Amino acid sequence: KVHLWDEALSLLRRIVLDCGLDEELKWGQPVYMYNGHNMMMIAAFKDNCVLSFFKGALMADPNKILTLPGENSQASRVIRFTNLDQVISLQSTLTSYVQEAIEVEKSGKKVELRDNTKLDLPEELLAIFDEDPAFENAFRALTPGRQRGYVIFFSGAKQSATKISRIEKSMDRIFNGKGMQD
Repeated sequence: KVHLWDEALSLLRRIVLDCGLDEELKWGQPVYMYNGHNMMMIAAFKDNCVLSFFKGALMADPNKILTLPGENSQASRVIRFTNLDQVISLQSTLTSYVQEAIEVEKSGKKVELRDNTKLDLPEELLAIFDEDPAFENAFRALTPGRQRGYVIFFSGAKQSATKISRIEKSMDRIFNGKGMQD
């Protein structure tokens, strides 16, 4: 998938590095840092590539080009590209966005995250907990992020039968302490 975006990724990389950030490979992607703090990354997908700002929620976005990477995202924002011409036409804008991200990082500002510790567990999951206390213990032993990932997955189903099926198919992973993406 990366080879679909070689030129766009190369140009994005040059823009970011020209702003004086350090580059390191993390999570299989190039991550750009300022004073050892992760600030942004470049990633490729099947139908687009992105420049992702980890504290994008704190940026002004005067050009309205930052978007949420997912519906449950809080801090990060991305700029999606579907062709090289988009990157070329936004070069100066991208440079100013990277510079703004550096200023946000220098300021020490933090994104105020929603409290995700209070999960709204689906009724189907609660019913299975009643039937299988060991499963409930295994679920509660997961990290809050893993619990949240499963709850989002289970709750995403519209029909109760589908929720139950998703829960049952995830039980082994949960008993093994694994998250959705592990």
